[in-house]
Amino acid sequence: MKELNKLTTTELSAWVQQAKIQAKQGRVIDRIPQLAKANPDWFAVQICCKSGKSISFGDTACIFPLMSVIKTFSLLYLLENFGAETVFGWVGVEPSDAPFNSLEQLISDRGHPRNPMINSGAITLADKLPGKDANQRTLLFCQWLNQLAGCQLSLDEVMLASVRLTRSITNEAIANYLAETGYLENLETALDTYNKICCISGRVEDLALLGKLLAFDNGCISPQSRRIVNAVMSTCGLYEASAEFAVRIGLPMKSGIGGGLVAIVPSEGAIACYSPALDNIGNPVGAIAFVEILARELQLSVFG
Repeated sequence: MKELNKLTTTELSAWVQQAKIQAKQGRVIDRIPQLAKANPDWFAVQICCKSGKSISFGDTACIFPLMSVIKTFSLLYLLENFGAETVFGWVGVEPSDAPFNSLEQLISDRGHPRNPMINSGAITLADKLPGKDANQRTLLFCQWLNQLAGCQLSLDEVMLASVRLTRSITNEAIANYLAETGYLENLETALDTYNKICCISGRVEDLALLGKLLAFDNGCISPQSRRIVNAVMSTCGLYEASAEFAVRIGLPMKSGIGGGLVAIVPSEGAIACYSPALDNIGNPVGAIAFVEILARELQLSVFG
């Protein structure tokens, strides 16, 4: 097994080229106008290792919204603030075989969100973030991440305006049902917070630095929170394709429709990718292809 920090730029370059060929099978989301502007050929990767070594390749200057990748970190934030028992009173940890924005799944579960990685769970957790309103919640959360991880995330107001312009009727229906079943305290604040945190944006380097929080003990996150978040990512992070990729790749991962993907190599480091062309589930094709090649070549699966 080769260690992550022994990786060379030559190897990285070759694997990125392979992944970019795969990415041509995906397409950039067109539902949100600002996301639709992304070039499907963009590709960036950054790997941050425990040793302190960092290696990157591609369009690393691109800034993109984390979208659903942020769900991983709102879960971490709430676990650190309130503890597992409280958080899992709000949401479950069950994988879902329905799409990430399924209202039917929520109704069949009588309003209890399956897990924090799908929209119903993430909207519920957005309702619980510390702060008096959506602005303050987003600001406090963003500051916490930047301080802890040493990254430079910020709210993309242009992206947020685009998200608001293309109101998600499905998310509104989900929030309404959550409020009816008593899982939301304030429907408007929950939805507004959810939209805002999904528009927290940065570069691939920022995402890799966030990933490091989950990769090894750094003295600022409790080992229990880290273990829980990695486990939930493994079973739920890629929506209904999570089980397939747990078998094929074997790393905790989380994707977002903005094209971001973070993969955790426990005790070694974090891999962050940006590749805006998605498959029909909403996962970035090129990013997953790259992590799959990397995991195979370096034998990185957590399942040995």
